Amino acid sequence: MIQQKSHLSNMDVWKQWKESGLIEAKQSLIETYLPLVEYVSNRLSIGLPKNVSKDDLAGFGVLGLIDAIEKFDYLRGLQFETYASWRIRGAIIDGLRQGDWVPRSVREKSKKIEEAYQQLEQQYSRSVTDAEISAYLQVSENEFRQMVQEISITTVCSVDDPIREEDSETRLSLLIDEKAKNPEHTVNEFYLKDTLAKAIERLTEKERTVVSLFYFEELSLTEIAEVMSLSPSRISQLHSKAISRLRAALGRYQEQLFNH
Repeated sequence: MIQQKSHLSNMDVWKQWKESGLIEAKQSLIETYLPLVEYVSNRLSIGLPKNVSKDDLAGFGVLGLIDAIEKFDYLRGLQFETYASWRIRGAIIDGLRQGDWVPRSVREKSKKIEEAYQQLEQQYSRSVTDAEISAYLQVSENEFRQMVQEISITTVCSVDDPIREEDSETRLSLLIDEKAKNPEHTVNEFYLKDTLAKAIERLTEKERTVVSLFYFEELSLTEIAEVMSLSPSRISQLHSKAISRLRAALGRYQEQLFNH
């Protein structure tokens, strides 16, 4: 994705920027990691409305990259690409939100579906069907599928969102320095991974396949449609339902975390 310099030369550039404040070093880092912006913005552009310009996404992303370079502590031994990708992603989504890119009605539908999955899967301790979700929402299955299609553009999530609406703490603040020996964080990380693993197990086979191909194999929704011999709209629906289930599982995890 990015043609890396040697570790030594890269560290020297970071040192020149962080310790000497050399603007040329900062510019060099921006140029080195600029392909990250293109990569993240291309990924996020999938499923967004056609009126959203890729140039706008890239513009927001560059601001996120610059912010990441300014805030990154290269001495902690963490992977900059991972940190920067989150910052770029967050900057793009925050920029889109400021432009009211998702109608309030769509966000409300997304929240209702997420709450339905959270309530029913907690109640039944299993993956619930479209029919059960539809009944809970008091809509027909066709109406539910249309809702899922409509919320497909909301299945991106900024790490700069507050964990709870009344808090200032964000998901980004929960990123853990693996070198820091914090027992509480270690336990929380274990249960978070366990929660996600169980939530993924509850996905339908097709939903698991879409999640795997999209997030791990990094295929586009169009490419996944070809692999699975399904229409792109159907793949988008499967992706939306999978993300709604996973968000619901994380919602339950957060409730347990904060209640204890």
